[in-house]
Amino acid sequence: MRFRGILRILGLLICLFSVTLLPPALVALIYADGGGVAFMLAFAVSLVIGFVVWYPNRHDRSDLKARDGFLLTVLFWTVLGSVGVLPFLFTEQLPLSVTDAVFESFSGLTTTGATVLHGIDSLPHSILFYRQQLQWLGGMGIIVLAVAILPMLGIGGMQLYRAEIPGPLKDAKMTPRIADTAKHLWYIYVMLTAVCAIAYYLAGMSGFDAISHAFSTIAVGGFSTHDASLGYFDSSTINTICVVFLLLSSLNFAVHYAAITGRSLRSYLDEPEARAFILIQAVLILVVFATVLTNDLFDDTGTAFNQAMFQAVSISTTAGFATTDFASWPLFLPILLIFASFIGGCASSTAGGLKVVRVVLLYRQGMRELHRLVHPSGVFSVKLGNRVLPARVVDAVWGFFAAYALVFVVIMLGVLATGVDNITAFSATAACLNNLGPGLGEVAANYSDIPDMAKWLLVIAMLFGRLEVFTILVLLTPTFWRS
Repeated sequence: MRFRGILRILGLLICLFSVTLLPPALVALIYADGGGVAFMLAFAVSLVIGFVVWYPNRHDRSDLKARDGFLLTVLFWTVLGSVGVLPFLFTEQLPLSVTDAVFESFSGLTTTGATVLHGIDSLPHSILFYRQQLQWLGGMGIIVLAVAILPMLGIGGMQLYRAEIPGPLKDAKMTPRIADTAKHLWYIYVMLTAVCAIAYYLAGMSGFDAISHAFSTIAVGGFSTHDASLGYFDSSTINTICVVFLLLSSLNFAVHYAAITGRSLRSYLDEPEARAFILIQAVLILVVFATVLTNDLFDDTGTAFNQAMFQAVSISTTAGFATTDFASWPLFLPILLIFASFIGGCASSTAGGLKVVRVVLLYRQGMRELHRLVHPSGVFSVKLGNRVLPARVVDAVWGFFAAYALVFVVIMLGVLATGVDNITAFSATAACLNNLGPGLGEVAANYSDIPDMAKWLLVIAMLFGRLEVFTILVLLTPTFWRS
């Protein structure tokens, strides 16, 4: 293990992250909200931390290997989440305990969207902007940005890319050079953010709200600048814009790249995962719409459809925006939406969950086993589109599902042990592991009332969900640490 090389890169990345504390300081200056000192202090402290980590190891030029990439990825997210706590602790208008500050920071960076804050509308603009920016940076992954920048520093990025990009087909790249791949990902990401912000602004949001909500929408994060989330605006147009961009952000960004370069929408129709994702969303919207319409939850059909569409897409894509209290909806809807978040979005998107491609492969593998029962001598393969997948990929998907379920059960039991009721523990664990945010019971709107130990366990769940379980679990195996 090349520890000195890892520390050198980690120090550089912390220094890079410290620069992201300057935009909120500028926002504090523009709105004169008194938060500028806190962000400048946080900038100075994080810059010093990065320098102290980098300087003793600055001459180490060793190349990263696969194991180094996994360790650096986990260290980067945990250290970055910890450094991200500083503005929350230094802001006088925001009296948070260390536990609550850590929870809020990791929730933002992992795009979970769970919050412990009350009275969000009255918070300084700088803090509001910082929360949204955290989600935007975490949405695509700051490491992907670093992959584009590190080659200029003489650091290879392939190992980081493989550890960070979600999905079972990690070796698929859009362009031959990994740095070019990361840059193209960010071009698309920034373009979607800009178009989303303009659409929100034209629909009636202020410039500040439009940019802030574009950040969390494209990141599929769910943080808002208002306690009532998007329900604050009471606009069907804004709801529809949010749905459109949540769906776009939950699709594989490689498919966006193919559609842009090929100048054709056929890429979305030809991609089996994208087709499955659209089908799942359509069925879910229709089920939710039919249920709310049958139970007369809204005054007219148009409002019922808009609300059903918004909540179905927001929860299932793991964004967690709200326009109404979905936890109080009748029958099976709250549980249905929570379970839908386990599927999440597509691989290589900013959404959380298991990812649609894995669910599709699990289904097809299950069908293959049924066919084998009927025809024991038959030879059946698992396909994704026209591509026959090797057994290694199918085995990896089943292994991921088993690990995901195991982590879920262990963390949920831990949360239950802190005294939280069953529904709250189940939904909170699901919401944090799937990077969703809102749950049911005590965490339907806010996580401030659950015990501190439960919050720490849920922070761990957020990291497992963001890093897709195996990236962390591999560090717990003795084999990983053997030279």
